[in-house]
Amino acid sequence: GSSLLPSLFLIKMGLNSVSKQHQKPRDIEVNKPFLSELIDTFILSFLNDVSAGSSAEYPDRVSMMEGRLQLQENEITLLKSSLADALRRLRLHDQLIPLVRACLCASMCFCSQVWLSVSNPAHKSSYTDSLSSLSRVRRNSEKLAKDPQEKTKKRLDKKAASSAHLIHQQDQLSKLIVTSHFPTAQLEMYKYVSMVQSWHTFFFICHWLTGQSIKMFIRGRPITMYVPSNIQNYDDLRMEPPVEKLELDWVYGYRGRDCRANLYLLASGEAVYFIACVVVLYHINNRTQRHYSKHTDCVRCLTIHPDKVRVASGQTAGVDKDGKPLQPYVHIWDSSTLITLQQIGLGTFERGVGSVAFSFADSGAFLCVIDDSNEHMLSVWDCAKGTKHAEVKSTNEAVFTVEFNPNDSTNIITCGKSHVYFWTLSAGSLTKKQGIFGKYKKPKFIQCFVFSLTGDVLTGDSEGNILTWGKSPGDVKTLGKGAKETFQIMRQTRAHDGSVFTLCMLQGGALLSGGGKDRKIIRWSADLAPERECEIPEMFGAVRCIADVDGEEVLVGTTRNAILRGTFSDGFVAIVQGHVDEMWGLATHPSQDVFLTCGHDRQVCVWNTEEHKLDWCTTLEEYGLCADFCPNGAVVSVGLSTGRWLVLDLQTKDVVSDYTDGNEQLSVMRYSPDGSFLAVGSHDNFIYIYNVTESGRRYSRYGKCNGHSSFITHLDWSKDGKYIMSNSGDYEILYWDIAGGCKLLRNRYESKDREWASYTCVLGFHVMGVWLEGSDGTDINALCRSHNERMVAVADDFCKVHLFQYPCPKPKAPNHIYEGHGSHVTNVRFTHCDSHVLSMGGKDTCILQWRVKRGGTGDSGRDRLHSSSSTSTSSPEP
Repeated sequence: GSSLLPSLFLIKMGLNSVSKQHQKPRDIEVNKPFLSELIDTFILSFLNDVSAGSSAEYPDRVSMMEGRLQLQENEITLLKSSLADALRRLRLHDQLIPLVRACLCASMCFCSQVWLSVSNPAHKSSYTDSLSSLSRVRRNSEKLAKDPQEKTKKRLDKKAASSAHLIHQQDQLSKLIVTSHFPTAQLEMYKYVSMVQSWHTFFFICHWLTGQSIKMFIRGRPITMYVPSNIQNYDDLRMEPPVEKLELDWVYGYRGRDCRANLYLLASGEAVYFIACVVVLYHINNRTQRHYSKHTDCVRCLTIHPDKVRVASGQTAGVDKDGKPLQPYVHIWDSSTLITLQQIGLGTFERGVGSVAFSFADSGAFLCVIDDSNEHMLSVWDCAKGTKHAEVKSTNEAVFTVEFNPNDSTNIITCGKSHVYFWTLSAGSLTKKQGIFGKYKKPKFIQCFVFSLTGDVLTGDSEGNILTWGKSPGDVKTLGKGAKETFQIMRQTRAHDGSVFTLCMLQGGALLSGGGKDRKIIRWSADLAPERECEIPEMFGAVRCIADVDGEEVLVGTTRNAILRGTFSDGFVAIVQGHVDEMWGLATHPSQDVFLTCGHDRQVCVWNTEEHKLDWCTTLEEYGLCADFCPNGAVVSVGLSTGRWLVLDLQTKDVVSDYTDGNEQLSVMRYSPDGSFLAVGSHDNFIYIYNVTESGRRYSRYGKCNGHSSFITHLDWSKDGKYIMSNSGDYEILYWDIAGGCKLLRNRYESKDREWASYTCVLGFHVMGVWLEGSDGTDINALCRSHNERMVAVADDFCKVHLFQYPCPKPKAPNHIYEGHGSHVTNVRFTHCDSHVLSMGGKDTCILQWRVKRGGTGDSGRDRLHSSSSTSTSSPEP
């Protein structure tokens, strides 16, 4: 069709031209209208088909083109970075050529002396002297022995023993020198010298010039890392997991923003709630925590058994690190021992578990579960056997909660979007009846419900009303003889402005209701007459759920992830607080048990690791992404999403400095060890350097590091405060001479032995082993070396925290893995004394505090690295 269309157009044009050129073309005049009409009909039909096909394929084509565009942009970014790397290498080689020539001259002179010493015994002493003089350039040179000849022999043996490994790992430059700069006669002499075990000198010099390097590949891009001088035998390095281990110490936060009925009080006096993959048991009087952490993904729902000891918790499905879906399930566990008693529904539920409830009339023999599938499957399970008793499709609309009738385990109620269903369980099957709203306005959402002491059902809805439901006989006049009883609204009570989010029945028959928009908690009598009310502070959000403590005191969970404790007369105070949106910024105090967090909720929070509480919190105009404490501990700098950064006083909480660098988000803030400089890494590819004076309260621009071809991700200062190591989004490792004017160090080999005050760069020789094979470069979000330089804590994209030995320069380094987060782990830090590790989830808004359990004492990581290669000879300093 597509090839025929141009021909048809030409035929039609020909017919038109013929009719114009000839005055009386009778035959053509007769046939032209028919042919023209036929051609027009065919063309129109073809264009309609093409248009219909194009419109149907349009979304697929757009998505395909967007995918191609993204791939091309990624390729362009990698090509730019590769080009920049190639240019740096060319400049480095240009600088090395004079040194290589000098090296060759020295080698030729040395080899000539060796030749003379071998061919003429008279020159043996001069050969020995020259060899001794060359040996003096080595670091940690050996003392002269009493017998010079014996000492020379030992040194030659040691050189010969290590020469094979050095030759094997030298880079391409040394091979190029050997093959292209040696005449034939000199190569013959070189071979002869190797026979007398003195050929190592030349390769040793080449190794000194070019460096022993290791390459790792991320997304096909080679990343070269130079081996430090104290390692001559890289292959013999021993990688072991650290002797230290982590133990979950405290969980900061509570998931109230999008979950219901997730706060209960146990008989032990512990409040039970969840966040991320952890169910927290917090003793409200002793202020201690215990944790149930057997879930593999985010916990979504929770209920307690009538015995107030057993707990059921359901989780979402999630995916593993390969993107394969994980099956959701429900755990029934003992809150006193934290032992799992039963696993319910593995392989049965889809997407996740939305609601769970124990039966009451039969002492909790059954568990009702609603999953998150499209049909919201309702199933009843035998708690003792773990077997399914009944299952049915409930509705395609959202379901918020499910409960058994406390007086009859065969009656189950569910509510959600625009519905209340009354279920009857009989002979292994479930049947439902829909609640009839009748003359009352049907609300968009039925948010919650409870059973009154009289057996009525009270529901709270999005219109702010409490509806009282009861059974009514069948309408015989309308439905005829045999009409069944129905559930209808008996009474409507106006309760709140906005939604009624939760209802809590007290022991005496009184009722507590919690409002959304008005943030009120109202106490109602048994006949729904209002008695008392109070309003929770706006900073905590709306009321999400209420748990009764003793009839007077209550616990309140809020939509801004806080748990409050109090009474109507005394008011409420927060006992649990947390962030409400994704977090990225994390910094630990240099000398106190304090750390700071910031995130997309625009909050900057300062926490105390010993008292396990929030010291203070302030709200910014923009959201924070990174932070660092000044070494004096008096101020902290916070980088924001717009290129702006602030300096806050820890005591007064005031902003003492306010600056802006570029118009893109900032990704890292880092003070130099002595606090005289501040480095600000930005997504505009620059690192801004500031002079710091007046104890961190005054800043002046010192310079700017320009050389990265992608956004800055991490950076660290050297221990002397003169140099910076930085990583970027295209997997570059660059080094900067700050004291020399923020200059880029072209020869990265010169930085291989430099010591770093901190180690948070995810790319580097000392942390190469933290990367898994096939990583795409974003799998590791952050890492942090401990202050004693024994451990590296790693935050990955698969909800895991890892603990490695430091250094870990070999692939597939063994490590300890810890679960608990339900989202990508965005940051990780050690406290100032290495007693704890802090990890921060992204979307799960959870901060986990891990206690470092000492497995023993030993040397620092640098000493361990040196001892593992102690049999190798040392290399000379460049």
